[in-house]
Formats: sequence, C-alpha cells, structure tokens
Amino acid sequence: MSGIHISTEISAPPEKVWQELRDISRHVNWMNDAESITFTTDQREDVGTSFVCRTKVGPFVTNDVMTITSWRENVEMGVTHTGLITGSGRFRLKSSAVGTVLEWSEDLTFPWWALGPLGALAARPILVLIWKKNLRNFAMLFGAA
Repeated sequence: MSGIHISTEISAPPEKVWQELRDISRHVNWMNDAESITFTTDQREDVGTSFVCRTKVGPFVTNDVMTITSWRENVEMGVTHTGLITGSGRFRLKSSAVGTVLEWSEDLTFPWWALGPLGALAARPILVLIWKKNLRNFAMLFGAA
C-alpha cells in the first residue's frame, strides 16, 4: 500500500499533546475504528509495549497486534502492525505557530485474500476519511472546534 500521511494542528504545546497521546489505553476515546485495546505486556508505554487493538471498519473486524518501536518524548511514537494487516505507523509532533502539528503516517500491507495491493488501494480513501476524523476527535480534546 502506498503510505498514508495526514496531519492536524492543535492549539496546545507539544508537551501537552504528548501527555494525551502517550496514554495508549485512551486511544479508543478518539479513534472511531478502535473498539478496544488489550495490553500483552506489563509496560504501558515506551519501546517494546505490545497490545492488541480490536479494530472495526464497516463490517470488517480485526485484532491488530501492535508493538511500539519508537518513543521519543514529546516528538514521536512509532508502531509495527502484525496480524491480518501488517505494516508500520507513526505519530509525530512538531511545534507550530498555533501550538502543535500532529502528523500520522501509516504503511500497511493487505493479505492476498483481501486482494493485496488492489484491496489496499480500495481501502485507502476510506482509511484516510476515518483517520482524518480520528485526528479531529483528538484535536477536540484540546478545545478545537
């Protein structure tokens, strides 16, 4: 799948945005496609944290197994996805005149039975819409309209 890269501006400094973003258990509060998160490691943050995110997009449900691969305080959180859909993703925070730009990048690979690259191409616009809404939800945690 070609990568998906979206972003939003948040009227809060990166340190404040990071405090919310770093709490992985709370991602279900703003990610419409994330139904639940179950940690599979004792740790809840930093590199090596692993969890299963039950993800639902329309009629499709999967248990997305994720492991944190990068963790730079107030800057970046990266993950790998294993399971039915594989790949990697990253949140990155950058200072801006407004406060913070939150960037979200994903590179996902669909299995052959989901039509591989063709299925990924078909899913891309749907995922972009969902993830843009997720970022709007996240920004609203900081008072954005």
